[in-house]
Amino acid sequence: MIWLLPAVLWGAVSAWWMPRGPLTSVDALLTIAISFAVGLLAARSRRAFLTTPFLYAVTCELVRLRTSGPSVDAPHLSPFGAIALVTGRGVHGVLALLPMMLGALAPRLLRRRILGGTAAALLVTLTVAVAIPARTPPIPGGIAELTSVNGLSVLIRGRDAGRPVLLFVPGTPGGSEQGAMRTRLSGLEETFVVATMDRRAYPAPDVTVDDEVSDVLAVTDHLRGRFHQSKIYLLAFSGGSIPGALAVRREPSRYHAYIGTGQAVDLRASDQIFYTDILAWARSTGRRDVVDQLERHGVPPYRDFWGYEPFLQYENAAYGLPTPDLHLGASEYTLLRKAHTMTAIMDTWHTLYPRMQDVDLRRDVPGLAVPAYFVQGEREMRGLAELFQPWYDALRAPSKQLVVLPGAGHRAMFEDPAGFIAVMTGVSR
Repeated sequence: MIWLLPAVLWGAVSAWWMPRGPLTSVDALLTIAISFAVGLLAARSRRAFLTTPFLYAVTCELVRLRTSGPSVDAPHLSPFGAIALVTGRGVHGVLALLPMMLGALAPRLLRRRILGGTAAALLVTLTVAVAIPARTPPIPGGIAELTSVNGLSVLIRGRDAGRPVLLFVPGTPGGSEQGAMRTRLSGLEETFVVATMDRRAYPAPDVTVDDEVSDVLAVTDHLRGRFHQSKIYLLAFSGGSIPGALAVRREPSRYHAYIGTGQAVDLRASDQIFYTDILAWARSTGRRDVVDQLERHGVPPYRDFWGYEPFLQYENAAYGLPTPDLHLGASEYTLLRKAHTMTAIMDTWHTLYPRMQDVDLRRDVPGLAVPAYFVQGEREMRGLAELFQPWYDALRAPSKQLVVLPGAGHRAMFEDPAGFIAVMTGVSR
């Protein structure tokens, strides 16, 4: 039993240190190494390859009961629940339990060359896979780098470091658009130094919208100092346009202009329209399962992520829009980051999104002290379009302009990159 004690201690330390499992390459490498060592220590026990992972898993689950979110709560019987289980506990199991089992079996595997070689190759492959760093392709004579500001990943790319700086705030809570910005909108790099920040993921339980606004301002100040420019341009998309607009409202002296696309105004009111439209679509297409799911939850707002799950599943279908491409094949994401894409969104949505329901730009941002530009898709979802237009009409600003991209939907900037780049080129002049 003494040799099994390290598994219990490691489970407790791991849950305290990484309650959602390894989220970074460093976390993953340490988890693999320590877990293998713990298994190796327990190898004296005949059944250590079963008891050691079991004790680790039980201890880890007990210690992290204080942590909440789809990736660590009790499994949820739904499509997104399956994703949370596989990419949350599943990934954690591969990185911790598998090396632990191999460590516990190591003495016996070494006596069998084929099995031992296979096990060693498996462990080396896993280690190398999680160790490959994120990177962005170089730009000859320009700037291309991945950096961290305020704990947030920021991708910076441009043909000329002396160009105006454009900061982009992505839309989904806990989400990233670094891959999409580099692959779909690289043309912006000719006119701007483009900085694409991630939104904070796996936030603390007391996170607020103010914290997200502070994130935008922190990255803004980093860019101003890094490129010696007193003002930059701020571009914000969808849900990111809430903290984006609030940041410009709070500190207009730091910005040349605000550019909103897929602009959100009042998420509570938008979600109620989405509910009505998705319910009507489900009834008209005979999707009784979706109707039952929506009616069971009732009209939003909801207290946690699971109430919003039908929106993420069926929103695009209800409005006849394409399924978004997350561009997860991009080199800007590590293997672990790709695996955790959805759990980051779900856990962050669970904590932050209910608090974003209290923001209404009609009240909180009646005006901006900088020029305001908006790029909307002709086929923007009704839940956003109907609230945006009256807010835009009433918005006070030194100047404002609305451009509608024909045929584009909610992700107009990515659906029509040429049209969007043409608008942004005009903004910079």
